[in-house]
Amino acid sequence: MAKLTLNITDAKGKAAGKVEAPEDIFGIAEDDVQAHVPLIHQVVVAQLAAARQGTHSVKTRSTISGGGRKPWKQKGTGRARQGSIRAPQWAGGAVVHGPQPRDYSQRTPKKMKAAALRYILSDRANAGRIHVVDFGIGETPSTKAAKAALLPLVENRFTTIVLSRENINEWLSVRNLPTVHVLFADQLNTYDVVTAEDVVFSKDGFEAFLASRGDAKSETVKEA
Repeated sequence: MAKLTLNITDAKGKAAGKVEAPEDIFGIAEDDVQAHVPLIHQVVVAQLAAARQGTHSVKTRSTISGGGRKPWKQKGTGRARQGSIRAPQWAGGAVVHGPQPRDYSQRTPKKMKAAALRYILSDRANAGRIHVVDFGIGETPSTKAAKAALLPLVENRFTTIVLSRENINEWLSVRNLPTVHVLFADQLNTYDVVTAEDVVFSKDGFEAFLASRGDAKSETVKEA
């Protein structure tokens, strides 16, 4: 499998080596990405639809209480004929064709989701918006240290940070940053990449992501 390299930066924003990345995930040509924008859109729409609860419900005139008696006789009053005070045109009446509980989820094959993620990651990589960071967080979480590691790369742009399940202190360090959305490598999805201007992987998070995709463990190349 062809490989490309991504730069690794340390906690001070300085170069700390390179890491190999699969070209079929991060190196798809821009023209190919643009040709598959409809696929990315379909997957994002399906993901947003699946997040809808669909518990909305209104009462129809058959379920709303009252209105069983005709409010006045059919003829002779000079007023328009009415059959029930719970008809839609009455205040307190029922709703016509209102929302009812439903399932909004759409069927999206796994291969479509995987392909859409590859294309959008390649799009960010082609724009230089994929980063690998060694946060250098030790035993104690530090938001200040995490911010210092991110600032040279992403400035104040909205960023999705991808961590491994072992990066608990890193997660605690970045979770309160207002321009950051943090998740674990096995949770990375098309929507969270589409909505982010930059995607930052921790070193462990990058390896965990490749492992979840079935790729071999990444190989870090140290700089002299």
